Amino acid sequence: MFRSVDHARWFPHANGVNPPREMRRWLTDRTSLTVKLTAHSSHFRVQRLHQNRGLCLADEYAEIGLPCRAIVREREVLLRCDEQPVVFAHTIVPMTATASDWPFFGTLGDRSLGTTLFGDPLVWRGQLQFARLKGQHPLVRRANAAIGVQSPASPLYARRCLFRRKNGALLVTEIFLPAIAMFHRQAPRNLLTGQPVA
Repeated sequence: MFRSVDHARWFPHANGVNPPREMRRWLTDRTSLTVKLTAHSSHFRVQRLHQNRGLCLADEYAEIGLPCRAIVREREVLLRCDEQPVVFAHTIVPMTATASDWPFFGTLGDRSLGTTLFGDPLVWRGQLQFARLKGQHPLVRRANAAIGVQSPASPLYARRCLFRRKNGALLVTEIFLPAIAMFHRQAPRNLLTGQPVA
């Protein structure tokens, strides 16, 4: 069966992408990625790249309940640790979602979406899905453009999750960039003291 370059194969278990042990920990951790990255760096920040309307991808529309590809609200950011871009995050929300469903989405700016989602008791979080995105995938191309890379040496590991609040759906895809490897053997820091956790 033909599969377009913007239609990745997503798996319900990390075994489907066969990640190394260190990467598996990042992919499968269900705590806030913002909190996890903050604990591994001296300075964490969100760099907003784009927040506007856009056409959702071929492997996205069904996840948010659309019958076909359509215009959605789209947000893309880089998550930076000590100024190194380590994650490219892509979020879509159907145009039918209301301000009551996602009251914070339009005013996030450079604030972390994850912190807001994890702090809202009305938000329901679905199961994680996993993929290895090849260089031709639109999100990999966008991530590479954002960090100034021509083409990746190998596919990039990614995960995504559907969130719901009231009647609204929101799909977050996180692509782990090569710089995430600098944390594989580095102990996280205590958020209060700044010291590495033994």
